[in-house]
Amino acid sequence: MSNTSSNNLLVVGSVAIDWIITPAAERQESVGGSATYFSMAAGGLAPVQLVGVVGEDFPREAVRDLEDRGVDVDGLETIAGGLTFRWKGRYHENMNDRDTLETQLNCFEHFSPKLPEKYKQTDHLFLANIQPSLQLEVLAQMGRRPMVVGLDTMNLWIDIARDDLLNVLKQVDILMINEEEARQLSGEDNLFDAARSVRALGPSTLIIKRGEYGAMLFGPNEDDIFSVPALPIAQVADPTGAGDCFAGGFMGYIAKQGSGLTTVNLRNAMLWGSVMASFCVEGFSYDQLRGIEESAVAGRFERLVRMCEIPR
Repeated sequence: MSNTSSNNLLVVGSVAIDWIITPAAERQESVGGSATYFSMAAGGLAPVQLVGVVGEDFPREAVRDLEDRGVDVDGLETIAGGLTFRWKGRYHENMNDRDTLETQLNCFEHFSPKLPEKYKQTDHLFLANIQPSLQLEVLAQMGRRPMVVGLDTMNLWIDIARDDLLNVLKQVDILMINEEEARQLSGEDNLFDAARSVRALGPSTLIIKRGEYGAMLFGPNEDDIFSVPALPIAQVADPTGAGDCFAGGFMGYIAKQGSGLTTVNLRNAMLWGSVMASFCVEGFSYDQLRGIEESAVAGRFERLVRMCEIPR
C-alpha cells in the first residue's frame, strides 16, 4: 500500500500504562490508552500516524510494537523526566462494568498536541477520547480539512465541556459513542430519536457502541441504519480498549478504501471494527494484536460475514 495522504490515518489521543484487575487475573504494567489501541487495530489496514505523549517510563518495546504494525510514531512526544499517564481499574464479574481505582495524569495533564508537518495533509483523522478543546486544537493545525474526520468522546466531556464538544461536533463526519452517552448528549431516551438529534449537531454518521451486543450505524441517509453483532468470544480476558480497537478497525478500513463514506464502505467498516475488537478482548493490553497474521484477521471477518448472512 502506498504511503500517501489519501490513505494515511492520523490519530490523536492518550497513550497510557494501565493496572488492570479482572475476576480471573491482574496485570500491573499493561500498555493502554485510546491512541495505542486504535493504532494497533488500524495498523494492519492503513498507514497510521500517532500523536500522543508519554514519559520516560513508557516501555520502548511498546513503541517497537507500534512500529511493527506500520505506525509512524514521529508524533509521539516523550517528556524528559516525566511519567506516563496511568490508570488503575477493576472489572466486575460480568466484565462489562468497571470501577476506576486510581488515575495519575502525569505528563498527559499538560498534553498539547503537536502535529508534525507531514501529518497536516492527511485525509483521514480520528480524534480519540481527549478534551474537546484539544480536539479543536488538532483541527486548527491541519493544513486542510481532511476527507473524513471521526471523533470519540465520553460522558465527562458531555457534562463539563459541552460547549467545546458542540463546537467540535460541527466539524466532524463520524461520532462514536455508547448508548448512555447518546442519550446524555441528545436528551432523548429513545435510541432512534437520540441518533437523529445527535446527527443534527454536525456528524453525518453516528456509531453507537453497545459492548457485547455489537454496534449500530446511523448513516448519512435517514434510512441508512445498520447493526453488526459482536463476535462471540469463548473467554474474555480484558475488555479494556475494545471500543478503541473497534474505532481503529472501522477507520482503518475507511482510510484503506480512500473513497469516503459510501454505504458499502460504512457497512464493511462496521464489520472490520467488530473483528478487531474481538481480538482485543481475548488478551490483556494489545497482546492478541501483536504479530497478528493477516489470514487470521481475514478468517474472522469471513466468519462474521457468515453470521450476518441470510441463506437464499
